[in-house]
Amino acid sequence: MMAPALIIASHQLMHTKRVEAIPWNSNLLANSHSIVATPPESPNKLPSPIHPKPSESKNSIAITGGNAISISNTVKKPLMVCALSALLSLGDLRDIPWLYTANSNSDVAEASGLFRMPPANLSNRYYLVRSGESELEKKGIINTNPVAKTSMDSGLSKEGKEQALKAALELKAMGACEGSCWIWASITQRAYQAAEIIAAVNNIGRSRIVPEYSFLDARGLGAFEGRDLKDINEIYASDLISPNLKPPPFTDGTPNESVADVFVRVTQLMSILETQYSSENIIVVSPDSDNLTILQAGLTGLDLRRHSELSFRHGEVRFVDIRTIPPPKEPISGLFKCLKPPNCT
Repeated sequence: MMAPALIIASHQLMHTKRVEAIPWNSNLLANSHSIVATPPESPNKLPSPIHPKPSESKNSIAITGGNAISISNTVKKPLMVCALSALLSLGDLRDIPWLYTANSNSDVAEASGLFRMPPANLSNRYYLVRSGESELEKKGIINTNPVAKTSMDSGLSKEGKEQALKAALELKAMGACEGSCWIWASITQRAYQAAEIIAAVNNIGRSRIVPEYSFLDARGLGAFEGRDLKDINEIYASDLISPNLKPPPFTDGTPNESVADVFVRVTQLMSILETQYSSENIIVVSPDSDNLTILQAGLTGLDLRRHSELSFRHGEVRFVDIRTIPPPKEPISGLFKCLKPPNCT
């Protein structure tokens, strides 16, 4: 059985383009432009290729290959077609390389629901917040194992609570929650505690705090777990060489994540947010700096290898908007552009 996948393509009459397969995200079902296709009982009995008849539906389509599915788009205007191949017995998706449309004379529709870094635009206004200092950070200890993320040692220290309060007041001064806002916070203790402080100061109900269970986990530092916080500079020196280099693994199961690994996580998060919301103020609360610096580097098209130069202090708040994304520039000494992260070389 095949895992769910999303096949996206957009076409003109008599024009074909290669279908692109991306990981399935259930939030894309909220897109009114999505069409969900389920397989017939015996897909192998269908002839291939199938050419839909114009009389059946103005926007009928068929996916052709070793097997085929035909679906109809009942929306009147031409648009991008999203077809879900859910637990199909279709074999490898690479066996379905082409998609054809019939009886349409419109321009090619633009795909929606697929978030790419750096983005051409943003549907929402984003505020990035690093939580305050944790008890273990106060002791100068690296702690990134997700098993311990809800422990009290991962909670805010006294100074961390003051830093979170300062962040909450700064967000209030910035008008981040005027009218309303959503607070997406890691369930890591210090991040969620910071989110609760932010909500209280900005008169936001707890129903507006959305717990994030994995995409905002602190970057796993592998064998650096339990070492002195100052040793993290060794990680950043490695990051400068390649975004694909991982910290050494550790025997306790702590993840050892490269910059590219974290980039995948934060891109998935942005895909959800940009699909689920529109014209909203969204506060993202992370337990560490790396999630936010890699996210900001991706949004602005900066070389991911240099993400640590964007380091967030405890309790720091930054507003991110399309207006703050700089236009492409010629590379200058010490600065690289990366238009297709994480492939920056």
